[in-house]
Amino acid sequence: MKNFIKRYKFFLLLVLINVLLLMLQPRLGQKVAKLSLDCFMEMLSVIPPIFLLLGLMDVWVPKETIMKYMGKDAGIKGSVFAFVLGSFSSGPLYASFPIAAVFLKKGISLGNVFIFVGAWSTTKIPMMLFEITQLGSIFALSRFGLNLIAIILLAFAFIMERTTSKEDAETIYETASKQAGGN
Repeated sequence: MKNFIKRYKFFLLLVLINVLLLMLQPRLGQKVAKLSLDCFMEMLSVIPPIFLLLGLMDVWVPKETIMKYMGKDAGIKGSVFAFVLGSFSSGPLYASFPIAAVFLKKGISLGNVFIFVGAWSTTKIPMMLFEITQLGSIFALSRFGLNLIAIILLAFAFIMERTTSKEDAETIYETASKQAGGN
């Protein structure tokens, strides 16, 4: 029970706040509860397919293949591959974190994981197509270009990787392995 509370303390705190809002400010509490339920239902529609695909990837794609294309020795090829994978993704940013955890478990360099998550969050091609139709091509291409510059600056992710202490990097890899169902 103690581990349950420790693990889900933020979730339980939010439930408590929702209950207090329902009691003290019923109208506001109902709006917050509805919004919380809507967000929870959205997550339920996104997370299970992601975990299914991750399980398949974890079993079907050998570690050697992942290391070849995105490992520590992949060089610029690995960075480009991480960028392309992140850019052609769809879905909310929180869906990228379990994928990043599996990548880390498979031995992908920390810098390439930073690039993958950065590209997922800013340069989604499906989002750009939507922006072109809704906001115009000048806006969409300008935003994409600026984000591309930011991702190139994320090449400094390798600086981040090199400035991350060995202990911190090991902690990140261990946590990712536990989250991704590793040993």
